[in-house]
Amino acid sequence: MSSGHVAVLMGGFSSERQVSLASGKSCADALEAEGFRVSRIDVTRDVATVLSELKPDVAFNALHGPFGEDGKVQGILEYLEIPYTHSGVLASALAMDKAQAKRVAAACGVPVADSLILQRGEIGNTHPMAPPYVLKPINEGSSFGVLIVDEDQANPPQSISSNEWTFGEKIMVERFIKGREFTCGVMDGTALCVTEIVPVGQKFYDFDAKYRPGGSKHILPAEIKPNIYQKIQSLAVQAHQAIGCRGVSRSDFRFDETLGEDGIIWLEVNTQPGMTETSLVPEMAADAGYDFGAFLRWMVEDASCLR
Repeated sequence: MSSGHVAVLMGGFSSERQVSLASGKSCADALEAEGFRVSRIDVTRDVATVLSELKPDVAFNALHGPFGEDGKVQGILEYLEIPYTHSGVLASALAMDKAQAKRVAAACGVPVADSLILQRGEIGNTHPMAPPYVLKPINEGSSFGVLIVDEDQANPPQSISSNEWTFGEKIMVERFIKGREFTCGVMDGTALCVTEIVPVGQKFYDFDAKYRPGGSKHILPAEIKPNIYQKIQSLAVQAHQAIGCRGVSRSDFRFDETLGEDGIIWLEVNTQPGMTETSLVPEMAADAGYDFGAFLRWMVEDASCLR
């Protein structure tokens, strides 16, 4: 499909707009270099009309956050019968709801951390579980709104109940897993390499660690025992299949070395991983022998409806 017409969907109107614009630009530039005719679409609420007029052969979904990765734009693309990249309606909606995704993954044997779901107003001044624990909105990406509560904190963070909170009313309270942070991509149902993420100057892999230059180090392949490495790969594939993902996904893990294989805990699956050349999954694909252009070409050729 070297002369095919690809619409790259980017930007949008979620809190991850700037991240999506960066992903979209990288993908559009690389796809043009691969010989595709590319239309760059900064997505607004009239995206269905724009796509109906453009009639692309494929939509490359480079959107992040709500609307772009929660099944909504996927539903529009299904209705318009435009083949698209990444996961379909159901898997996208499920993965975006952290609570439901954990239930499904756990039911399929993927180890998850203990957690409970509360309305924001229910958290108040007493700890909802013994610290340390993590507070996270159930429907946000890029670690927006994630707060770690340490053992020595007397109360939950006050920001969670403030009027300035913009990350929704449902909050997941999750046991904090001490240890190291790993991530593993899945491409066409097969695990890519495992990467260790080492935040630089940050407490955890938050928005700054993800996107600020020098905010984190990526060590790939990760330097861990072979049995741990293979177990993470196997759990990434298991989660990908349990949620029903297609194309490319990325699962995040914490690992407490003191517990051996039992210390591997799955956190979530990302159906729309970052897509600049230095993002985690493109780095993993490069390790598997795909340069950025070839990797994106594979994604375009893999695109379909009814995903």
